[in-house]
Amino acid sequence: MGPLTYFGEISTEWNYVIAIFIGMAFGYIMEASGFSSSRKLIGVFYGYDFAVIRVFITATLVAIIGLLYMGYFGWIDYSVLFVHPTFIFSATIGGIIMGFGFIIGGFCPGTSLCALAIGKLDGWVFTIALFIGIFIYSLVFPLIKPYYNMGDMGHITISEYLNMSNAWFTFWFAIIAVAIFYVTSVIRKKVKEVRY
Repeated sequence: MGPLTYFGEISTEWNYVIAIFIGMAFGYIMEASGFSSSRKLIGVFYGYDFAVIRVFITATLVAIIGLLYMGYFGWIDYSVLFVHPTFIFSATIGGIIMGFGFIIGGFCPGTSLCALAIGKLDGWVFTIALFIGIFIYSLVFPLIKPYYNMGDMGHITISEYLNMSNAWFTFWFAIIAVAIFYVTSVIRKKVKEVRY
């Protein structure tokens, strides 16, 4: 629960209890949205279903706007928010590997666990392969460790990198989100016409 735990508003014990309920709610929402279906998820790459992109963009935009307003009203202190360090080389290579895994397997790590939880065979296969991949990675990590920290940009946000205020970044992100929604709807219609 982030800063609430940091400032002692929520105890560590309650933090774990709340995390379990949030995780259960998140899993339920993913299943209710159809994200346990590899066909729905892979639809992004074939152009017939962009629900995944729309959900993630919407969630990101809601979080950005929420943080912006909470900062504006003084409800949150940006200085206590943890920003994970950016390793641009590692992130790029990892993104490519995960992208291929997504296309081949039809799941990302979170959605595979959702499929596993409701007993889907492909979810089980993907999750087992995921843990095998983690194990292999742990074995080869000493060999690739020098490359792990390449492109270290430190604890930086996109708005800081672009030398832009948080408010302007939120505005432009919203414009880009609307544009992506429009473009994906056009692509989906074109693909639907070709398929049917």
